[in-house]
Amino acid sequence: MTPRARPLVALLAAAVLSQCAPAQAESVVKLPAAAVDPAVKAKRATAVLAGGCFWGVEGVFSNVKGVISVESGYHGGSRATAKYELTHDGTSGHAEAVRIVYDPTQVSYGTLLRVLFSVVADPTLKNRQGPDSGTQYRAAIVPMDATQRQVATAYLAQIGKGKYFAKPVIVPIESYKTFYPAEASHQNFMRLNPSNPYIVRWDAPKLAALKRLYPDLVRKVPAP
Repeated sequence: MTPRARPLVALLAAAVLSQCAPAQAESVVKLPAAAVDPAVKAKRATAVLAGGCFWGVEGVFSNVKGVISVESGYHGGSRATAKYELTHDGTSGHAEAVRIVYDPTQVSYGTLLRVLFSVVADPTLKNRQGPDSGTQYRAAIVPMDATQRQVATAYLAQIGKGKYFAKPVIVPIESYKTFYPAEASHQNFMRLNPSNPYIVRWDAPKLAALKRLYPDLVRKVPAP
């Protein structure tokens, strides 16, 4: 059982604890810009990324300048198992993921990866992020074309060789299958539920870290 599925009493206790001592993002590392990050002239592109609970991943990327929209969903499994209640045992093949539509002339794919591994997901963890464990919470990069795959491969090598983390970088690059949007109750969850105990403890610190480390990347108004 993950913290998101625990009884309300436990969540309320977490909220009380979070007010006793300010929570911080679990893994915050100011990473370098991607050395391999070709310019893309198109005004619109799509990225699919996984970094643990999709509430926080969506919440952070919706605040990145150049992002047009972010949608929470499932990637890696079948249509039949693309449901929230069927992903919790880790056998569906799905990862909780987000689909980001962005303007490459304003924010590059390499920059999205920089944000992902600086403040959202720890790239040294296998099948877990923060308090959540299981294959459904794996961090993963899902390139949509050859250029994105090139950038992803190079950036993982770059941050791995740079010794920014105490452990090896082990994030997989997965082939795109089908992205299935999550239920409406999970869309814009962080923005619509800022006082939710899970958000307060685990996700709000990620957004705070984004604003602290990369203020020039932050939108004035979150993307839908």
